[in-house]
Amino acid sequence: MISAAADKLVGLVRYGHYHRNWLSFGALILTFIVSAAYVLFVSLRLNPLASEYRVTVEAPGSGGMLPNQDAAIRGYRVGKIESLRLTTNGVSAVVRIDSKYKIPASSAVRVSGLSPAGEQYIDFLPPSDKGPFLKDGSVIPMGIAKVPITMSDTLANAEGALVQIDPAKLAIMKKELSISKEGPKKLADIVDGGTFLLSTLDSVLPETTSILKTSRVVFTLAADKGPGIKAAAADLNQSFTRVNRMLGGYRTLLATAPNTLSGVDNLFADNSGTMVQLLGNLATSTQLLYLRVPALHALFPDYRTSLLDAIGSTFHDGGLWVTADIYPRYACDYGTPRHPPSAADYPEPFMYTYCRDEDPAVLIRGAKNAPRPAGDDTAGPPQGADLGRQTDPTPIGRYTIPTPYGGPTLPIEPPR
Repeated sequence: MISAAADKLVGLVRYGHYHRNWLSFGALILTFIVSAAYVLFVSLRLNPLASEYRVTVEAPGSGGMLPNQDAAIRGYRVGKIESLRLTTNGVSAVVRIDSKYKIPASSAVRVSGLSPAGEQYIDFLPPSDKGPFLKDGSVIPMGIAKVPITMSDTLANAEGALVQIDPAKLAIMKKELSISKEGPKKLADIVDGGTFLLSTLDSVLPETTSILKTSRVVFTLAADKGPGIKAAAADLNQSFTRVNRMLGGYRTLLATAPNTLSGVDNLFADNSGTMVQLLGNLATSTQLLYLRVPALHALFPDYRTSLLDAIGSTFHDGGLWVTADIYPRYACDYGTPRHPPSAADYPEPFMYTYCRDEDPAVLIRGAKNAPRPAGDDTAGPPQGADLGRQTDPTPIGRYTIPTPYGGPTLPIEPPR
């Protein structure tokens, strides 16, 4: 018996091995059929055999509704939205509902969301399970369906409240709450208190509405007298604030003034001579500093940045940027006063410009090395000559071209 069963098992395995391609193809077809059935009947919730009826819901707006979204009775899915159509007064939504669910015609309708991200659906809220019920072709007229408040309406309604918020007072509240580690707890208490207040007002909403309506006269009077009340409150606030600030000071002054005044009197009496000398020295020091204010301004100019800023300006674009000249350049020292090369005031040239370099290899063809008679000393300046002497100014004639200062306006006069 075991041998026969083993033979059948081996034969079955051999059959499967010989026909493995067909078996694989059949397994793929079966997997596709099962997956497609799951997607159609479970994920997409398609049931061609189900009996359905259609109801039209008229709403002032879409409220985020889209076709193929759910329709529910108190959150339980009973159908879906088939289509949306714009009307002159709002939106008309056609809802397809499973026939096995009966919805009373007196039901309230609202557009709700499954999460803050959206996922809106139509929710029917029947007051009871008694008829008459909605049927195919029924229309829920405008005014029964409620849609969520849009963000634009929320911002428009919140504008009046936001305008009344004083940023300075809000900053003071934030500063006070952040002074100690108890700040978060205080903020939580404020939020809890506000929530309790709103819940209390919601529980007595008719009474609250009545108070607001009947108090219109009082509020109107207060609004008319608002500027005067505000000015009086501001003046009283300043007066009481100053009195409150000075109260402790007055008490301390009255308690300590006698001893303090006696101590000051004794101090002046004991140090009168020294203080006179000190005041004289301070007067002398002040006079010296006053005379040297221009020098101090020149020593600490404000038209240029600090050394650190100058060094920091060399670091940019991901690197250190410097300029270096590796080629030696010969320069002669004439012994004359040096002017900045960027000066644009057209100075007169110096009269005696002789190179002091005695190296015969320098300026071989220059005037210094030109052949001269014996005893000729014109290769250098005359004995005792003023090397800073400049030539006489160029005579100004009829055709002279003026050469005024061509540079920028300097913050201070440069040294001469």
